[in-house]
Amino acid sequence: MPANPDYKDPELLVAHLKNRDKAAIAYLYDHYSAAINGIILRIVKNESIAEEVLQDAFLKFWNKIDTYDSKKGRLFTWMMNISRNLAIDKLRSREIKNDLRTDEVENTVYNVNAENHSHQQIDDIGVGKLLDTLREEEKLVVDMIYFKGYTHTELAEEKNIPLGTVKTRLRMALMNLRNYLGNEE
Repeated sequence: MPANPDYKDPELLVAHLKNRDKAAIAYLYDHYSAAINGIILRIVKNESIAEEVLQDAFLKFWNKIDTYDSKKGRLFTWMMNISRNLAIDKLRSREIKNDLRTDEVENTVYNVNAENHSHQQIDDIGVGKLLDTLREEEKLVVDMIYFKGYTHTELAEEKNIPLGTVKTRLRMALMNLRNYLGNEE
């Protein structure tokens, strides 16, 4: 290998990375980190989380470079796929889901006011009255899924209810609401 390699040649760059050349990973970071960070940021939508995922991505590039196969695609495409998957995994992580649900203290007043406002709007259009026609367990499921943004799985975990029960209660609630609305006409 030459003393001052030209890393612009992707094959030479990969060869140096596989030989654990620290200058090659520095070059990779200097020339690709902005593009990779942009991809990650579009997914996670938070600068500090994106920076964390970016670090994880470059560590993974370094540790998994032996799995790269130029016959299957370009180096950038390989790095982009790893980064995208790490970003998606980070979004799905329990740590991020808890952070998204836990607001900072200074936002609490705003959130309470916004929540009261949205409940007030729901009541203004009669949804509150409509939800009162449901059994309590059906009402809880509808409220958490449709008004608080929980997934079926998140609701099951949070309330310690089997996933099948959550789905059944939601299905029954929707059937009961349809029946109630059908009788109102």
